[in-house]
Amino acid sequence: MNLKTKFLLLSIFFLNGCIEATAFMGPAITIGTSGNIYQAGLSYGTNQVVQRATGKSPIQHISEFLDPQNEHEGNLTAIVKKNIENTRLKIKKQQSDFVSAVNNNIEKKKKKLKNYINKFQ
Repeated sequence: MNLKTKFLLLSIFFLNGCIEATAFMGPAITIGTSGNIYQAGLSYGTNQVVQRATGKSPIQHISEFLDPQNEHEGNLTAIVKKNIENTRLKIKKQQSDFVSAVNNNIEKKKKKLKNYINKFQ
């Protein structure tokens, strides 16, 4: 390794607490996936404006929106898991209601068919 590389690695090691490393993750991922540097710059700039204007990051706003009572203390993973479980329960309830309605309809049709057949016998 040359001197510049060693200096760069040492400076990264000692100065890693000076910047928020995750602030560049979103734009870096955007550039890597889409290759659109303008979109990445707009994303980063918008995030910075929101954070300076409100004092909160966009992720904090999302977690507050999804968890207004702050039951999960900003843990976005727990919030999403809870919302997924609630959605699954709603789907199961709607599914069981639908199945019971279809079964009731089938029974009604069977009775009508039996009455119709009994008329001609």
